[in-house]
Amino acid sequence: MRSKYSLGDDVILRQDDDVLDTWFSSGLWTFSTLDWADVNADPRMMDTFHPTSVLVTGFDIIFFWVARMIMLTMHFVKNDDGSPQVPFKTVYVHGLVRDGNGQKMSKSKGNVLDPIDLIDGIDLEALVEKRTSNMMNPKDAAKIEKQTRKEFPEGIPAFGTDALRFTFTSLASTGRDINFDLKRVEGYRNFCNKIWNASRFVLMNCVDKDSNALPIDQAPNPEVWELPEKWIMSRLNSSIKDIHQHFTQYRLDMVSQDIYEFIWNEYCDWYVELAKASLNDDSVTDERKAQIRYVLLHVLETSMRFTHPIMPYLTEQIWQTIAPLLGRKNTESIVIADYPQTDSAQISEQIEADMAWLQELIASVRNIRGEMKLGNAVRLPVLLQNISDEEDARLSRIANQFKALAKVESLTILKEGDDVPLSSSSMVGQLRVLVPMKGLIDPTAELARLGKSYDKLKGQAEGIARKLGNEGFVSKAPAEVVDAEKAKLAELEGQLTAMTAQMEQLKAL
Repeated sequence: MRSKYSLGDDVILRQDDDVLDTWFSSGLWTFSTLDWADVNADPRMMDTFHPTSVLVTGFDIIFFWVARMIMLTMHFVKNDDGSPQVPFKTVYVHGLVRDGNGQKMSKSKGNVLDPIDLIDGIDLEALVEKRTSNMMNPKDAAKIEKQTRKEFPEGIPAFGTDALRFTFTSLASTGRDINFDLKRVEGYRNFCNKIWNASRFVLMNCVDKDSNALPIDQAPNPEVWELPEKWIMSRLNSSIKDIHQHFTQYRLDMVSQDIYEFIWNEYCDWYVELAKASLNDDSVTDERKAQIRYVLLHVLETSMRFTHPIMPYLTEQIWQTIAPLLGRKNTESIVIADYPQTDSAQISEQIEADMAWLQELIASVRNIRGEMKLGNAVRLPVLLQNISDEEDARLSRIANQFKALAKVESLTILKEGDDVPLSSSSMVGQLRVLVPMKGLIDPTAELARLGKSYDKLKGQAEGIARKLGNEGFVSKAPAEVVDAEKAKLAELEGQLTAMTAQMEQLKAL
């Protein structure tokens, strides 16, 4: 076809008759890729794969691509009754990945991060070469090189595929932009290491080293489970329930948060530590130890299955090892194993409340230990004051675990009117947790420490008192601000009174 535009007798502009506009051709994508125009194509292609369920895309091409796919599909593709066919039911719109400063990644800016370099790592010189070669504006190469050397002085370490995938999942929030930060990838690489080390601990404690067999009955026996087992099974099923809900809502960031919170904070930091204490305790029966091993493996294996869509490689390797031990390797790969489902019967609000209280008690003793600079090897006497009837009943259920994890030598409940020895204390609600200091600290050094804290608090109290004594402030400031300052002063005065009494007790030691 001859164009009406001519650049002279020798040059004529011609329109190529075999080219589709980029976005127009992309609009045909949902059905053109399924041999739609081929009269000899297998009709099952369209019947099987069209329409699809979910389209994943960035917000910046909703009009260019998404809208055109819908319009062109409805125009060209019909249902059996002749009505227009819609190509997909749901559009999941994600944000754009930007650099750590919020700038859009582009080669001209030299701020592009290649995912392969994040997975495998890249040294500084190779990274500089990669960012400054084949540039549209070669004059910017020196600036980009300087920026790259400053930002990545050691190059980029290898983070692995799973850590990178988990990072992007955790960043998939409802916002439009995703500011990418290598520290996040590093943190999730540590999470991968945490999972790997936990699986090693579980195998070391659950598998006979000589026969490589599982020295336990594979059947669960909840009759011998105690609080830790009941709690972790409850939390496992609560987490599975939350994960399903967040997948349904396309909140992939919440899915990753559920997984991270459960595996790192609940399974590794709490249940594994509780299990370790029980497995090393000669007073624990062999039957209960067998069940502890079963629960360790069961929870780990289930966790690998619900984590697999985000971390495919690490979970596959661990699952291939532990699934046979539980008789669950009925598929060749974890990718086709059943996704975990919630067992609501194992979710218990009371069990979870008991464990939450135990965690607070343990944290309060650990805080005291840290404040008083008492080593972890020192077993501490603990006193409980102002304990309620409900807490007293709860204490009977968790006392053994509390003593083991907080390294408590003795546990005493103070009654009303009992003398309270000089102690370092912490509050759990209305319950006061005390650790008597006699024999544990140097009174002179502690007096000096308290004296510094007293002077600091006294200075704060005097500053607030001066402010409240200023008529101009009291008359002009909003009433809620004045009330807040009065409450702050009252709190400081209470702390100073308690510290004065504590210092008097120290002097008597």
